[in-house]
Amino acid sequence: MISTRGVAGALADLVSTALGEELPIRLRCWDGSVSGPPDAHIRLTLRHRRVLRRLAWAPNELGLARAYVAGEIDVEGDFVDALSGLHRLLAGGALRSDLDWAARREIARTAVRLGAIGLPPKPPAEEIKLTGRIHSRARDARAISHHYDVGNDFYALVLGPSMTYSCALWGEDVETLEEAQTAKVDLVARKLGLTEGMRVLDVGCGWGTFVIHAAREYGARAIGITLSRAQAEFARKRVVEEGLSDRVEIRVQDYREVADGPFDAIASIGMAEHVGAAMLPTYAGALFRLLRPEGRLLNHAISRHPLVPPRPDNTSFISRYVFPDGELEPVSVMSGAIEDAGFEVRDVESLREHYGRTLRAWVGNLDANWAKAVRLSGPGRARVWRLYMAASALAFESGSIGVNQILAVKPGEFGSSGMPSTRTALLS
Repeated sequence: MISTRGVAGALADLVSTALGEELPIRLRCWDGSVSGPPDAHIRLTLRHRRVLRRLAWAPNELGLARAYVAGEIDVEGDFVDALSGLHRLLAGGALRSDLDWAARREIARTAVRLGAIGLPPKPPAEEIKLTGRIHSRARDARAISHHYDVGNDFYALVLGPSMTYSCALWGEDVETLEEAQTAKVDLVARKLGLTEGMRVLDVGCGWGTFVIHAAREYGARAIGITLSRAQAEFARKRVVEEGLSDRVEIRVQDYREVADGPFDAIASIGMAEHVGAAMLPTYAGALFRLLRPEGRLLNHAISRHPLVPPRPDNTSFISRYVFPDGELEPVSVMSGAIEDAGFEVRDVESLREHYGRTLRAWVGNLDANWAKAVRLSGPGRARVWRLYMAASALAFESGSIGVNQILAVKPGEFGSSGMPSTRTALLS
């Protein structure tokens, strides 16, 4: 017999012994047993003993993520808030160093009785490990496909009508996610100084929101490139529906393959995260060569705090399930690479808090359409997205990651920039 209080009671006793304190979690287990305060803010359901073996073999975020993606753990209530509380508890917990031999033996015996000892369970099918040379064109294409080719209908549920997969701009007069995304792409257009007839390149154009806005609202001639065929198909359909086929072209193309410059302006919105630190000089150099003198670059990218490790390690949920090969760099590294390519950096703006709010809105959309999302992508993939977006919202809110817009110009003859003399004029 495991415990007079069932599996939940045995787990609660094990954790209390190991950590030296009781965790304020309401826990329900596969045998129907329940433990923890009835009014606990964090409420978890363990649906299978397999979750214990996952944690025994990967006692970190990867083990927890595998169990959640596999449907072996459920979280009740507001997912983001529950995840935040769980993270705070686990981040502050540590195995007691003063455990005597009897206590350690009892922990081991309980783990065996609960089924925590055994062969490692197979990871969920949604987990990926890429092969080949990192950031080669072929491997980058596979990484992009893994993340973005989930299905346009699925993304429409999460992102909403704007189909914009980057940080929105939440002003005082903005009420909806769609309005906030329109405000963001318009901010990019104004910073680039778009006017009638200008030729603009959007590197990593997604589903075409920015190029369509640039052509429709500013009369620009826009080319959008993406490595995702699903995105390109959707964007091309949007362009036709908007009646902008004479002004907008969508290509499935790597930025290193673009050879029809010069452009008057280049936007890169949420793409540089996929480039990798070693390739930043290649990336910035390619964009520099594609711009005309006095042409502007707007690089909108997620950054990491300098004290955060440069790449997710092999136990990272993000690297195994969400962004394989993704690398975040401090804003200083990104701006340095842009300057090293020959650009002059003219403006840097942080939108960190805006991204936390954007991600919460996406989680809300997913939860509101959960049954349909599961039908479209499968339960495992839907769970990956829910966990990834919720965790990312918390990371932005805590400041461990941020998002920045870097506006740079390619100097003209004798250092001319063609830039407005004030930031007020720039944004008008």
